[in-house]
Amino acid sequence: MVPKYNLDKIKFATDPQTFTKAVSLYEAGKVTQFKEDINYYSAIVLGTKPYRVSVKVRHYDYGHCECYLGQTGVLCKHLVAVAIYAVMGGQELSHDDKTGIAEPKCSRKLGELTKEDLDRVKKSISSAMKYIKAYNGPSRTWFAYQDSLSEGCGRLAKIVSELPVNEQTTKLLIEILLRLDKKLCEGGVDDSDGTVGGFMEATVSILEEYAELNPDCIKAFRKIKGRETCFSWEEPLAKLIA
Repeated sequence: MVPKYNLDKIKFATDPQTFTKAVSLYEAGKVTQFKEDINYYSAIVLGTKPYRVSVKVRHYDYGHCECYLGQTGVLCKHLVAVAIYAVMGGQELSHDDKTGIAEPKCSRKLGELTKEDLDRVKKSISSAMKYIKAYNGPSRTWFAYQDSLSEGCGRLAKIVSELPVNEQTTKLLIEILLRLDKKLCEGGVDDSDGTVGGFMEATVSILEEYAELNPDCIKAFRKIKGRETCFSWEEPLAKLIA
């Protein structure tokens, strides 16, 4: 039975600390007696004591665990470890598989993207942006909504962190910031916990690094000259325009 989620979904939708702990359980062979049912996967996860865990086939973050966090409805490392097993089937995780990115970082690598790579990155950005959407639901779904924002920003962080430094990728980052700014100002995104704003501030810092590493990147900052943004994130970059 193939789960309706993949490893990227688990990694980007789970907070980094819980994901890292779940990976450790999986790699240590602590997920035992794994079984498939019609709608659930079940297993015994060896933690402080053996915990019976079940995870839905359709939603990795819905299930049951006997641990303290699981009993309070919090997504725990045991549940995530079982979801990883459902996806990987006991196979080894690569470095990229198990490396989460809390916030975007500058790769500090100079270079260009091929046309094919540029097209692939643009598609990945558009896909990640879908998780950053308007909120008009009841208060009981707010936390799930915030998880969606975190997942979108996590996916964007991975993309941004892998980009080479050049004028071409600077334009990409500026476009990401402008799209997110529009979502915040006009698109109904509820960024009460600052997830999207935090990503944007980190991306601005990356663009400042781009300008130091390759001054040609500053040319791309002209697109934001004279613009008013929702929290003035553009100001540090506008100051660099000659």
